[in-house]
Amino acid sequence: MVVVGPALVVKHVETSDLLKKAYDFLEQDEEIQTLIKMSNVMAVSRLRYNDHGVVHSRIVSGSALELFDILVEAGLKPSTIAYGTARNVEEAKLVVLVAAYLHDIGNSVHRVDHEYVGALLAKDIVDRMFREILPNLSSVNKYMLRHEIMHAIYATETNMRALTLEAGVVKVADGTDMAEGRARIPYKMGKLDMHSVSAISIKKVEIVKGSEAPARIRIHMNDSAGLFQIEAVLKPKILTSGFERYFEVYMNVDGKELKIYPD
Repeated sequence: MVVVGPALVVKHVETSDLLKKAYDFLEQDEEIQTLIKMSNVMAVSRLRYNDHGVVHSRIVSGSALELFDILVEAGLKPSTIAYGTARNVEEAKLVVLVAAYLHDIGNSVHRVDHEYVGALLAKDIVDRMFREILPNLSSVNKYMLRHEIMHAIYATETNMRALTLEAGVVKVADGTDMAEGRARIPYKMGKLDMHSVSAISIKKVEIVKGSEAPARIRIHMNDSAGLFQIEAVLKPKILTSGFERYFEVYMNVDGKELKIYPD
């Protein structure tokens, strides 16, 4: 069992020199960090949405890598390996990490169509990153990995069907960042709607191995208002992940656990 939070990604990247190099690049690159900062200017300051900043990027990255590991351990083959766009699991996980970290940078331009815009913005960033962390990789391999990352970013849009396992776990992971901390800023700014109130009621999200499906997402809350986050955010992402039968969702309200997905 792991708790979804910003520290989870560190556990995963420390297992691989390549992932560690990529994560250090993402964390230290001026353009990336500025785009993420601007995403919060647009989403939080101007629209009073939940957090779309660097903490969200870290949380989604860790959650996506955790889900990826569980599904691969359960026997699923990474799509990038199955179709020859990645040479090994480490490169498949690189796709997951980079796409998860960059998935919201399109908000730096506008909330509308931010997944599409983000995928386009990622192109030059990924090219620059690969020159530094994968200097000996062939151009063709770099292009294929780049476009897998772009697909995974684009597919985070709620109604867009993910076409790879890598994109699917990034999409579902985006929906797992729902604990109270994400809504605290807009809530303090006076935003009182179902999104902020329901998120404030969620205290913790866990990822564990499931009983009926490989991965279980367990949401702890102190009020059933948190169910709105599951129904409006997480479930729609699972249903368009391309791997919906591999997830189960439970909510825990004051110690009482209820199965929410599958229905």
